[in-house]
Amino acid sequence: MKSSTSLPTFKDVLQASKTIEPYAHKTPVLHSSFVDERAGAQLFFKCENFQKVGAFKFRGGCNTIMSLSEADAQKGVATHSSGNHAQAIALAAKLRGINAYVVMPDNAPKVKVEAVRNYGAEVTFCESTLEARESTLQEVVDRTGATFVHPYNDARVIAGQGTSAYEFLNSNPDLDVLLTPLGGGGLLSGSSISAKAIKPEILVIGCEPELADDGLRSIKSGKIEPVLRTDTIADGLRTSVGDLPFQIIKQNVDDIVTVSEESIIEAMRFIWERMNMIIEPSCAVPIAAIFEGKVDVKGKKAGIIITGGNVDLGSLPW
Repeated sequence: MKSSTSLPTFKDVLQASKTIEPYAHKTPVLHSSFVDERAGAQLFFKCENFQKVGAFKFRGGCNTIMSLSEADAQKGVATHSSGNHAQAIALAAKLRGINAYVVMPDNAPKVKVEAVRNYGAEVTFCESTLEARESTLQEVVDRTGATFVHPYNDARVIAGQGTSAYEFLNSNPDLDVLLTPLGGGGLLSGSSISAKAIKPEILVIGCEPELADDGLRSIKSGKIEPVLRTDTIADGLRTSVGDLPFQIIKQNVDDIVTVSEESIIEAMRFIWERMNMIIEPSCAVPIAAIFEGKVDVKGKKAGIIITGGNVDLGSLPW
C-alpha cells in the first residue's frame, strides 16, 4: 500500500478489498419499481446503511487500521468526526484490539456519539469548526501518541471507500451513471477510481447540499474552497473537500450538482416510506438530485451509494 499521502490507484482498491473482506459486509443492492417510476429511470441502491456501523465509512477505517504496522497500532488510533467515521475507527480498533480516541463536535447526533462510546472509544468534544476539531485532536495525539486516521484525506481511507463501487459495478456492470454524496470527498474519489477503472465511459456525479457547496465552488475555482456554513441537515457533508480527494475528483468526476434542504428532506422521507428503509440525510442528496432533475438519468441505469442509516430518531426533520 502506498503512503497515506500519495494518490491511491485501482490496485490499492483491490488490495483494500482483500484486507477488509474478513471484517466488512458485502452490502446488498436494492431496487424499487415505484422509485423508478418517479425518476423515469432504473435506480439501483448500494446499501451501505447495512454495512457494519451502519455506514460505508467502515470500509476506509477498517482498511487503514488493519494496514497499520504493529508498532503504530499499539499506540492506538485517533480521529475527528461528526459520527460515521468515528464509529468506523472505534469498531475497527476494537476488532484489532487497540485503543481509539475520537474528537467529536458538540452538535454531533447523539445516536452517533453513543455508538462510538459503545465500541469502546474515548470521546472528546469540541466546537463545531474544523479549527476546533484539529486543535483538539492535536492535544489528544500529543497526549497519547496515537496514529491520526483522517476521515477522508488519506490514501488508505480512499482506497477502502472505493471498495463499495468496486462491488457495485461487479454486481451491476451495466450502470450508466454512478452518484455519491460529496462531503470530504473520500467516497466520491474512491468510487471514481473504481468506476473509471472498471467502466471508463460511466458518468460519475458528486452531489452536495446547496448550503455546503464547497466541492462545486472548488471545481470552478480550481482550488479548495472552504465550507461557508455548517447548518445543512446532511450532517455527514459539512466538511471541506480534502486535498487528496480533490486531486482525484478533478481527474475522474464528470459533474458536481447541488440540491436544496427541502428536497433532501423530501427525498429522505420518500425512501423511508416507499422502500421501508432508514437512510440518513446525507444519503438522500443524490436521490434529491435525480428527483430535482439536476442529473439527467431518463431512460438510463443509475447507481446510488446509500452511505448510511444512522439517524437520531428523536429529532427527525418531519
